Amino acid sequence: MSSAWTVSDVLSHHKMKWWEYAGVLLALSCPWLFSSHAMMVNEIAITALFAVALDLILGFSGIVSLGHAAFFGWGAYSAGLFAKHINNDPLVGLLFSVVSSGLLGLLCSFTVLRGSDLTRLMVTLGVSLIGFELANRLSDLTGGADGLQGVLMGPLLGTYEFDLSGQVASIYSVFVVLLVMVFLRRLVHSPFGASLMAIRDNRLRAMAIGLSVSKRLIVVYCISAAVAGLAGALLAQTTGFASLDVFSFERSADVMLMLVIGGVGWLYGGVIGAIVFKLIQDQLSSLTPQYWMFWIGLLLVVLVLVGRDRLLSPFKGLQS
Repeated sequence: MSSAWTVSDVLSHHKMKWWEYAGVLLALSCPWLFSSHAMMVNEIAITALFAVALDLILGFSGIVSLGHAAFFGWGAYSAGLFAKHINNDPLVGLLFSVVSSGLLGLLCSFTVLRGSDLTRLMVTLGVSLIGFELANRLSDLTGGADGLQGVLMGPLLGTYEFDLSGQVASIYSVFVVLLVMVFLRRLVHSPFGASLMAIRDNRLRAMAIGLSVSKRLIVVYCISAAVAGLAGALLAQTTGFASLDVFSFERSADVMLMLVIGGVGWLYGGVIGAIVFKLIQDQLSSLTPQYWMFWIGLLLVVLVLVGRDRLLSPFKGLQS
């Protein structure tokens, strides 16, 4: 599941396969099948969406980032503050977070169009650190180091209250994630998506054939920021809390590890990586709380030495 896809590959795989329909049904059934672990289902769905948002710019567009948590955190705090001070309807708050995160992405997109990959890494990391420090300093608004507390969401669709077990939250997150995935799937399999991959593979050649490289990268960066903000908003709404952790470098690094596990340039790589990473984290942290990262590191070493393509060769035909 490497990122070496051609434009023809993208356009020829637009039809959904049987296993994708099966995956949708499985995802929809997870909140009921694993009702005793509803909050874990909710967390995996949100993390998977965040990973897909990063892959949209990294795997499909070739824009490297170590600070995508800036948009995740912005979405979380904007959703929480919107619910506390303006309107606690979940869907309205979700829309507000998506729009505001997209606008932040538009503002930041001009900084990633310049310089080398190393420059982009530093700039994106700097944006995330700025967000962290602003949330810390504006304690009267954000709660500072104590986090934004007391985020009480209204009933979903005016009917379904968020319960303590987290089942309504997991259903809500899974439905939103599936809808976004449908949109992103159509996006990456469209001519626009094909042009992004052409830019990723050879920017100079893309410019030579008349593609507006800068405009396309700005658009995809805004979409990626909006999706990351959406994931952050879901986290704040379903947990009723937002802390400085949403801006942390560790969150950006974790989602990068998920893409290493699942593969970049493949829409479901972020989903698979998030599932594997979260399940390993949950199981190993309960067995060896101090050393669970060792096993994550060992998995990454195996992926590098053996190769993801060789390990996942039985599933090679499932790429979309």
